Amino acid sequence: MLEPLTSSTGLLLALVALALVAVAILAVRVALKLAVRVGIVAGVALAGLYTVGVIG
Repeated sequence: MLEPLTSSTGLLLALVALALVAVAILAVRVALKLAVRVGIVAGVALAGLYTVGVIG
């Protein structure tokens, strides 16, 4: 009785779409964390260069 429901391509496509959304959300979260860390490092580096007198 459940076999037509579980073997349908619609269910498979829905699961694939759900997996793609989950991967996209995870990728965005990782990218945001990386961007914040790169921004902090760049800010510290620029502050150091400004303090030494290389820039500004």
